[in-house]
Amino acid sequence: MADPTQTGSLQIRNVSKFFGQFRAVNDICLDIRNGEFLTLLGPSGSGKTTLLMMIAGFLDISKGEIALDGASISDVPAEKRNFGMVFQGYALFPHMTVRDNVGYALSVRKRPADEIRNRVDEMLELVQLQEFADRKPGQLSGGQQQRVALARALCFAPPVLLLDEPLGALDKKLRVEVQEQLKDIHRRVGTTFIYVTHDQEEALSMSDRIVIMRDGAIEQVGTPKELYERPINQFTASFLGKSNFIHQQGKVFALRPEKIDLMPGNENTEARMRGAIRSITYFGSMQRIIVDTDEGDEIEVDIDVWRNASDLTEGVRVDLLWKDSAAVELQTG
Repeated sequence: MADPTQTGSLQIRNVSKFFGQFRAVNDICLDIRNGEFLTLLGPSGSGKTTLLMMIAGFLDISKGEIALDGASISDVPAEKRNFGMVFQGYALFPHMTVRDNVGYALSVRKRPADEIRNRVDEMLELVQLQEFADRKPGQLSGGQQQRVALARALCFAPPVLLLDEPLGALDKKLRVEVQEQLKDIHRRVGTTFIYVTHDQEEALSMSDRIVIMRDGAIEQVGTPKELYERPINQFTASFLGKSNFIHQQGKVFALRPEKIDLMPGNENTEARMRGAIRSITYFGSMQRIIVDTDEGDEIEVDIDVWRNASDLTEGVRVDLLWKDSAAVELQTG
C-alpha cells in the first residue's frame, strides 16, 4: 500500500526533455497540489504526454527536477514511485477476471489474501462493477473496461494517478458518461489526478485546474473558468473554446460568440459593429450565426434556440452589441 505519510503534491522545477537536438519539453515549472484534478491540455506535439511520462518515470529528465512532497524523485525508477497509471488502451490482462485484474498490483506486492479481497471489493463498489467481478475483460464494454483499469490503478492507494488520454477509444456519448464518473470518483477518493488530453470539453468538465501547453512550454495555467473567461493570448483563446478576435487601436481582443447580441437593422446607437448575416446553423440547443461585418471581419455569434429570432435570416443587416467586460485584451508578440 502507499506510504500513509505521503501526499500527492508534485513540484516540477525547470524540467526539459531533449530527443537529440529536439526539445520536446522546454523548462517547465509547475506546482501540482495534493488532491487536485490537474489536466495537461494541448495539441499533438505540445509536450503534454512527454511531461506525463517524465512524472511517471518512464522517461529520463534531460534537465531540471521533479519532487514529490518536496523530496526529489528524478532518479527514482518508475516502479518505485508508486504512482497509478491508466493508459488509453487500458492494458488489462485478458486471461484474468475483473477481480484479479483489479487486485493485481496488491498480488505482486504479496499482500495478505484477506486484504486483497476487501480492497478489491471496495474498488469494485467505487466503480460500480461488483456484478462483473467474475467476467473477463473481453466480456465488458469499452466504458466498463476503462473503469476496471481505473479501479486497478487506484487499488494500492497511490499518492498520484496519471491518466494518458484514457477516454480516447470511447465514442462521444460514452466519453461524456465516463467523464462524469471520473469526476465523481476523484471527489470520493481524493487522490491527485494528472490527466492528459487534447479534448477541451474533457478538460473543462473535469478539471480543478488546466495547464495549456504548446511547443513544449506552458501557455497558461488556471481554473476552467479563469482560462475561458480571461485567456492571456490568442492561442489560449482559440484552443480552449471559440473566440472572435477584434482588432482595434493596435490592440487585439478575444470575444466569445455567446457574449455577443444581435439586433436586426442598423439603428442601435450602442452597436459595436454592423454587418450582414451570411449563414445560420442549427445545433439543437443553440444557433450559430456568421456575420460579415462592414470592416471586413467574420464574426461568429451563438444564440439560444429559445430566443425568438424569426427576424434573423440570411442576408439581413444586423447590429452587433457586447458589454465592455466581454472583450478581453490579449498579449501580443
